[in-house]
Amino acid sequence: MSTRALLEVIALDAEDAVAAQAGGADRLELVTEMAADGLTPPTATVAAIRAAVDIPLRVMVRLADGFAAGDVERLVGVAEEMREAGATEFVLGFLDADGGVDLDAVERVVGALDGCRWTFHRAIDRAADRDALRKQLDGLPGLDTYLTAGADTGVDDGLPTLLAEAARHGEQGYAPRILVGGGLRLDHVPELLAAGIDAFHIGGAARPDGWTGPVSAGAVREWREALDQS
Repeated sequence: MSTRALLEVIALDAEDAVAAQAGGADRLELVTEMAADGLTPPTATVAAIRAAVDIPLRVMVRLADGFAAGDVERLVGVAEEMREAGATEFVLGFLDADGGVDLDAVERVVGALDGCRWTFHRAIDRAADRDALRKQLDGLPGLDTYLTAGADTGVDDGLPTLLAEAARHGEQGYAPRILVGGGLRLDHVPELLAAGIDAFHIGGAARPDGWTGPVSAGAVREWREALDQS
């Protein structure tokens, strides 16, 4: 059985997706509007990316900046549209005004996913109580990953939290995989791997020219090689 670490790369379009796969990405997160930290992409974009690559895709379900669910009926409709467009994996996460998980919104969207696998994204890094959030979401169908930096300010500040949560793997709320992203650098990788964390998420790090430029296969390959050699 392979012990290869998972490398997930943000893709905005088919060009990004092809470059990410060529560089060695294992999975893509599909979004649009990075100025709003990533919103749901158009169905046509999802279809084009699905046709361009053969690695797994996780599609963002988020309609506005921030972590409030907003119009839950629209979110449910978007999730259903994405499934009809061929999406089988997703990314989502909603908080209430007090920083707690918006369980009603999450459950309704997850119901529309009908068992598809999904990631609870970096809303966990803005939660008032990370442990409570994990326990409230424990057992929801399809939840297999938390995308987190350990802190809303990024991995530099969140590293102790990431290491502590990795040590709790298997406890109630801690079975999903930790996917580290948000200010992640290559120099963080050895300590995270040593703690048993084996999934990494990059966005800007895959784009030498910033978010106005495309994903670079070479930049992705640098991460792939670093993960494989660590």
